[in-house]
Amino acid sequence: MSFNKTVFVIFICSLAIVGCKNKNSNIQKNSQEDYTAKKMLQGIWINEDEEDVAFRAMGDTIYYPDSTSQPVYFQIFNDTLVLHGANNVKYPIVKQAPHLFIFKNQNGELVKLTLSEDPSDKYMFEDSRPQALNQNVVIKRDTVLIHANERYHSYVQVNPTTYKVMKASYNDEGVEVDNVYYDNIIHISLFKGALKLFSRDFHKQDFTGKVPTEFLRQSILSDMIFNKMDSDGFHYTASICIPDSPSSYMVDVIISYSGTLKLRIN
Repeated sequence: MSFNKTVFVIFICSLAIVGCKNKNSNIQKNSQEDYTAKKMLQGIWINEDEEDVAFRAMGDTIYYPDSTSQPVYFQIFNDTLVLHGANNVKYPIVKQAPHLFIFKNQNGELVKLTLSEDPSDKYMFEDSRPQALNQNVVIKRDTVLIHANERYHSYVQVNPTTYKVMKASYNDEGVEVDNVYYDNIIHISLFKGALKLFSRDFHKQDFTGKVPTEFLRQSILSDMIFNKMDSDGFHYTASICIPDSPSSYMVDVIISYSGTLKLRIN
């Protein structure tokens, strides 16, 4: 390549780099957080229609008055309220003033909030730590099984854990909030007389590929129930459920008489 062509290529590349930097600078500038609006949102806000406390904005966190909804980090960009919970959710701000905040919820409905002037409202947020929703109990099942004149023993134990599962729901304002649940680990042991055929702990991740990823993320391994015995072996039904919801997946957990494992969607 000649010297002139080389200089020309370097010049064009330099322009491209400068252009990209300017473009990125503009994007960053356009996406700058509105700290004035964030400061204006500080305080306790009342739903004007329901006449109850909606939330408290303190610093960069929004707190809810109920004991199950998790606090959420928030930002304001270009007349948009952004909540960074289990999902990042945006709410258009229609109007904001020192004592007024109007925005559109998930359904596009207007939510009108006014700044509380009642000092007693702050007590709704004192000593109110979010409570996890879960069964939090150990479940044990000991079952004697007979097949082809052979005697088997099945042990199932559902063990609560400290593994958190975040589930999104909607409050009275139509705002997405996060509830926290704790997952379970389920242990199964199978014996033929004194011979141990199978022993394993099951986690919900063991059902990856059988249950959609997004569903699995918000679900817990709820239970494992013995169902039947047949020529394939011992059949247990694993329940993978989204808490406080009718949505669930039932997976057939099949353990053969030689102790091998197979999973199948019911």
